[in-house]
Amino acid sequence: MEEKTKMKKVSTWKLQLRMILAMMIFGIIISVLVTIVGVFLGITYPAFYAGFFLLLILGQYLAGPKLVDWSMKVRYVSPEEAPNLHRMIDELAMNAGIPKPKVGISEFMIPNAFAFGRRQKDGRVCVTQGLINKLNEGELKAVLGHEIAHIKHRDMIVMTLISAVPVIAYWIALSTLFSGDNDSYSWVIGLAGLAAYIIGQLLVLFVSRVREYYADQESVAIGNDPHQLASALYKLTYESASASKEQIKEVQGFKAFFVNDVSDAGNEIQELSQLDMDMDGHLSQDELDRLKYDKINLKTSSKLMELISTHPNMVKRVKRLAEMS
Repeated sequence: MEEKTKMKKVSTWKLQLRMILAMMIFGIIISVLVTIVGVFLGITYPAFYAGFFLLLILGQYLAGPKLVDWSMKVRYVSPEEAPNLHRMIDELAMNAGIPKPKVGISEFMIPNAFAFGRRQKDGRVCVTQGLINKLNEGELKAVLGHEIAHIKHRDMIVMTLISAVPVIAYWIALSTLFSGDNDSYSWVIGLAGLAAYIIGQLLVLFVSRVREYYADQESVAIGNDPHQLASALYKLTYESASASKEQIKEVQGFKAFFVNDVSDAGNEIQELSQLDMDMDGHLSQDELDRLKYDKINLKTSSKLMELISTHPNMVKRVKRLAEMS
């Protein structure tokens, strides 16, 4: 009963609005690119290119989970193989009001977790092999709640769709700017593709950062303590900062799926360590309470780095969790 009283509904209309606006902007970007390419090739049917693009998106949407399974080296486990994982995910999915996701373990050794799928009924929550036994039960449950939130909010579907746009724009820019063709139209297409790539990538990163805040909030709303999630984020950042270059390189292309930005963990752990007053390796309720009323000061470099990161600045995330406690 005590846990139930902690649950509350998280308003996600701002998240949904931002995702819709992002989709609209991406639609405009693609329309412009299609028109420019159509004019260059002398084809007066831009709908052909739009249809081709939609087929690519549909293909990515349908094949996405299988591609993630393969690239992230996921093995799905039964309740008998991983009873604790299944028990926690069962409870969290019920609290969130969504169907229970499939439960998997990735072979990657860097400690982390991720969620993906085409829709709520197709949701999958996975932990890496390196995460097992790194967190206590409260911390692990809070991280799993964060991943359950991504499925509940359906933001992983939008990320799958919009992430393809910058890739296509980059390919168009690369194939025209460096093709050796001095035709003026080639330069126009190349520059348009480059501009679309930059704008698109910044939008993808923005949506990715926003959804992380909402997932943190939802994890708390479905019954997890803010300090448990804060402590888990601290530990995961420390583990990422301690990982070898080979381990980071292995997961570099998938970092948007993870709970924290593994690439920038070295910088973030320096700022986070200032919050660990007793230097015991995790953030306690007292330390989070102290942060609740303190003003955080971020270096200019940290603010700039956040703009090109898939995740919000970690100190800002922990500060928000402190305000929820």
